[in-house]
Amino acid sequence: MALKDINFNDIKDAAKDVAEKVGEATRDTVEKLKRKDILTAPFMIEMIRTATNMYDHGWDERNGGNISLMVDEEEIAKYMDLTEVIREIPTGFDAPTLDGKYFLVTGTGKYFKNVQYAPEVNLGLIRIKDSGRTAELLWGYADGGKFTSELPAHLMSHAARLEVNPENRVVMHCHPGNLLAMTYVHDLDEKAFTRTLWQMCTECIVVFPEGVNVLPWMLCGTNEIGVATAEKMKTARLVVWSQHGIYGAGKDLDETFGLIETAEKAAEIYMKIAHLPLLNTITDEAMWLLCDRFELTPREGYLAPRQA
Repeated sequence: MALKDINFNDIKDAAKDVAEKVGEATRDTVEKLKRKDILTAPFMIEMIRTATNMYDHGWDERNGGNISLMVDEEEIAKYMDLTEVIREIPTGFDAPTLDGKYFLVTGTGKYFKNVQYAPEVNLGLIRIKDSGRTAELLWGYADGGKFTSELPAHLMSHAARLEVNPENRVVMHCHPGNLLAMTYVHDLDEKAFTRTLWQMCTECIVVFPEGVNVLPWMLCGTNEIGVATAEKMKTARLVVWSQHGIYGAGKDLDETFGLIETAEKAAEIYMKIAHLPLLNTITDEAMWLLCDRFELTPREGYLAPRQA
């Protein structure tokens, strides 16, 4: 081919195209190298530690219980490409206020004791879309699994708590033995249940001054119990499921774990003394002093009026 027959513009365009593709590939490679291992993320480490701790406390036998942690997009982006969706999973309910939110969630049928050994199998990171009807799986459930069957109750509770406290990030469900036992022998009236717990430990009214709410037995894993739980979450961060367990909500995993831990300790004391003559108690006046000391407002109507 003669030099005059060569179209140098075509060569120039082709070289430019190749350079752009190489540049794009290089940028992608650099971005991937900059991203950290998600298993080193603070939110992942804390999730694994909390699930393990809950199992060690005896709150989550077998595959009993579930946790969902809302994570900010900026945090997740440090560890993964948010455009890479593994698969989409229908949720079976609506949660329009949570569109675009990210959640790290325990898997259905997964044993809490195994989370620390295979987090990528027992946990999943999802993004909510389609007004809550679809969850995009971004990481986890590596064996083809999916999120907990109680995701409706979790996301409905997240939505309810976010209306009350925009800093809420956690919903946690488990089966603490003493709280569970208490629902068999104690009046399920919320005021009565709360007052008993408050009277068992000095710290209880300080840790959950809004008290606890209580649901009668309902079929778990349904939208119905999700709706009922979310309604109760509007006035308290702890919701007892009678003959089943408890739901807790909070701004982080430590706070939520601590809420349940405190209520369970109070229930343990109650179950130890319920059959014995009660000679002493924490009076309402003493609890008013605690509220003053820690600048708290107890649930309205749950304490007797202050003494003159």
